Amino acid sequence: MDTSLSREIPVVPKEAALLFIDVQNYCATPEGGEFRELDSGVLTKQYGYFFDRLEQVALPNMQRLQTGCRDAGIEVLYTVIESLTQDGRDRSLDYKITGFNVPKGSWDAKVVDAIAPHDDEIVIPKTASSVFNATNIEYVLRNLGVNYLIIGGLVTDQCVESAVRDACDRGFLVTLVTDACATYSQERHDNSLRAIQGYCRQTTTDALLHELSSSNKASAQQ
Repeated sequence: MDTSLSREIPVVPKEAALLFIDVQNYCATPEGGEFRELDSGVLTKQYGYFFDRLEQVALPNMQRLQTGCRDAGIEVLYTVIESLTQDGRDRSLDYKITGFNVPKGSWDAKVVDAIAPHDDEIVIPKTASSVFNATNIEYVLRNLGVNYLIIGGLVTDQCVESAVRDACDRGFLVTLVTDACATYSQERHDNSLRAIQGYCRQTTTDALLHELSSSNKASAQQ
């Protein structure tokens, strides 16, 4: 891997993986457990921006990324908030304090249908904000030969940002796809992107798909 001491270099498809963070029924649908007890007025007032952004921007771009990466031979992985137990006794202290419990095998723990995994794609359950702190994902990525990590998902300034920072510290070259992420306000989204500029390359779905297409054409001509 030739990094040339820069984060601003294209991904190498054969050394890359796409990671979707927590795009699951629990926190990406109005019927999910995180929102299920809210009446429609409160849901619209507090989370209207989030669901509009998710449905109109982030999810369509995730679908395009998923297709483009699959076509380029890039491994696609998913994290979901999911306890190893029904009562969540294995959760992190932070998730216990927050009240997050997604029982093992539940509907809430499933990746949303819009980007449902293929049968042989890897889904990694986690019980803390950072997938790198709470799971063996680094071990899995090393076994897959991954050096370049493409990230999108939910929410930008929490679990996505944690994954970006921790992946960078573990020696991965991270590309954050900025329009394949969402959080609860535009201000929070923009603040997070500014905060992690020094940890990752930031690009759009269109730009990354163009990059992958160009890489595929170059490989075909060799």
